[in-house]
Amino acid sequence: MWSGRLCPVGVFSSTSTNRKESLMSSVGLTFVGAALFVNGLLFLGKVDAKTAGVFNLFVGALQTAIPFYLIATAATTDEILGAAGIFMFGFTYLYVGINNLAGYDGPGLGWYSLWVSIMAVGFGVTNVVRFDDTTTGLLWFQWSVLWGLFFVVIALGKAQYTEVTAWLTIILSFTTCTIPGFVYLLGEAPPPWTIGVAIAATAAVLAPQALRAVRAPAPAPAPSRVVAGPVPVG
Repeated sequence: MWSGRLCPVGVFSSTSTNRKESLMSSVGLTFVGAALFVNGLLFLGKVDAKTAGVFNLFVGALQTAIPFYLIATAATTDEILGAAGIFMFGFTYLYVGINNLAGYDGPGLGWYSLWVSIMAVGFGVTNVVRFDDTTTGLLWFQWSVLWGLFFVVIALGKAQYTEVTAWLTIILSFTTCTIPGFVYLLGEAPPPWTIGVAIAATAAVLAPQALRAVRAPAPAPAPSRVVAGPVPVG
C-alpha cells in the first residue's frame, strides 16, 4: 500500500508519477544490496579489489543519477529530503570504486563514512518523529551502525573488527536493502516487526564474534584501500 511517508527510497505517493519515481528508487535500493554483498566479500578477501571497484562504480552512478532526477522533479521539500539521503550512499560507492581502481589509501573514505553514520541517525530520527515511520527509521539506524564500523576499520585501522564488519555488511545487504527494495517494488512496505526481528537475529548471530573482536589484541592494520562501501539509500 502506498502512503505519503518518507522512505529510504524516496517519498511514496498515491499519484502515478510519484509512484514511478518511488519504484525507480526501489530499484536503486535493491542494487545497493548487491554492492554491499560484493563489498562484504571484499572485506573477507573473497573478491578482488579492482573487480569490486568496477561494480561499485556501476551502483554509485545509479545512486547518484536517481536522486538527481528525483530532486529535479520533486514537488515538495519532503521529496527532496528523501532523495538527499540517496546521495550519501551513491557517493560512498563512487568513492570505493575510485579508491580501489586507482589504488588510493582509504582513510578519507573512512572519515566520510563517519559523517554518513551521523547523518543516518538524523534521517532515522526524522522518519520516526516527523513521519511516524518506524520501519524506515530502523533501516536508517542499522545503516548508521554499519557506516560507523566502516569508519572504525578504514579510518582508525582497527583491523580486528574487519571480519565482523564484513559479515554485518553481507547480512544487511539482504535485510536492509535487497529484501526491502524488492518489497517496495511490489508496492508494499515491510512492517516494523519484521525489521525488529531481523535486527534481533543479526545481533544474536554476530554478538559472539563482536565480543571476540573487542577482546582480541589489535593486529597490524590491513591495507586501507581494500574496503567495503552501504547504502542507499536509501
